[in-house]
This record gives sequence, C-alpha cells and structure tokens, in this order.
Amino acid sequence: MSHSQANPRKAPFSAEASLNIVMDFLSNTAPDKVEAAANRLVAQDATYVSLNFSNPELKKIMPWTGTDKGPRAYSGTFLRVANYWTIEDFTVTDKFASGEDVAVFGRFTYRSVATGHAITSPFSIHAKVRDDKIVYFQFMEDTYATASSFRQTGSWVVKTTIAAEPVKVGAE
Repeated sequence: MSHSQANPRKAPFSAEASLNIVMDFLSNTAPDKVEAAANRLVAQDATYVSLNFSNPELKKIMPWTGTDKGPRAYSGTFLRVANYWTIEDFTVTDKFASGEDVAVFGRFTYRSVATGHAITSPFSIHAKVRDDKIVYFQFMEDTYATASSFRQTGSWVVKTTIAAEPVKVGAE
C-alpha cells in the first residue's frame, strides 16, 4: 500500500484559497447577505471571538462580544452591528495568508444609530480555514472607541500609574 493510500487526508488547503474564503465572507456581511454567507462559508463548530474572550461588562454594551460557536455566531454579530451602527466605511488595508491562517487588517468608521456619534477604528482579523470552511475567526478593534460611540453622559477618573495624577476622560 502506498503512503497516499494509507493516509487519505485531504491535501493542505492553499493560502490563496483560505484568503479567498475569508474575503468572500467579509464581502457578504450586509444584513441581507450575512446569514447565507455564514451558512455557506463557516463550519458548524467554528469559533468566533469578538473583541475578547469574555467580558461581562462589555457584553452589556455590545451583546455579541466574547466567544461563541457556529455560523449563527458569525451572522448574529454582523446583524447586531448593523442594528447598533451605520457602517460608513470598512476598508481592508492589508491581507495575507499562510496555509490555513489568514490575517486581515484595516479600518472602519461606524456611526451610532442611537447617539449619532461616529468613530473610526483600526481592526484586525485572524482566521483559520479548513476543508473550505472558516473554523476560527477573531475580530479585534478599538473597543474603547466603539463603546464610547454610545456615550450620552458621564466620565471616568482614571489613575494609570502610582506616580501619575488622576485624569478625567470622556468629559461631558
């Protein structure tokens, strides 16, 4: 028996194919397309990490944050984002892949539908693709900026080091 017969695993997926699958998903995140894209491009047991692994306080502001599983985690995140903000810009500045690993970088401008405040944030994505499906997707952004887009009133007084004077941020 030849080695290829003894090991029937699929050949490794090409970096270009991995990148194309992730970019296909990102190109189809509008509310009328994202559910079909997630069902087509995301594995049933795929992991989605949105902004953090788990942060109960941030989850009160943005309920999709944290770690979740399956295509619905992917589509649900983008559907909720569309309910919270008007997406004024989403620009990919760099993208590359190595085998199953994909990295995408860029910036976006969102405007809160509740407050009208607009923010611009960098973003980064690390994704993994296996057997023609996204199996892991971690989306990172400036969460201070995005959460601040909802601020109506209030400020914090923060002390960053022992030697530093307290600073007021988010002034009313």
